[in-house]
Amino acid sequence: MPDAAYLVGITTTDSEDAAATLAEGLVRNELAACVQISSPIKSVYRWKGEIETDTEWQLWIKTRSDLADTVTAWIREHHSYDVPELVFMPVTAGNPEYLKWIIDETRSVQP
Repeated sequence: MPDAAYLVGITTTDSEDAAATLAEGLVRNELAACVQISSPIKSVYRWKGEIETDTEWQLWIKTRSDLADTVTAWIREHHSYDVPELVFMPVTAGNPEYLKWIIDETRSVQP
């Protein structure tokens, strides 16, 4: 994982309800301070040798970098996809109060 103390994870799912369930679970379990759900997006990808096009909802997961493996395991367990997308981007700078809030909201979880 990156050296940054904070990460934004991105995943997608096939319905608004599924996105809300994942977002609420991540926040309820203090794996993320905040999860934003984007409006429907169009995804084009190759799956089992075929080009697929689907409507999906994208989740932006704000968390600590040391929780990346824990968040990944949680997503694998709770996501409906066989191979859920989950990529992390390091946060290298930001509003100090917001970054502290991420730590405060996820402090009870140890990797």
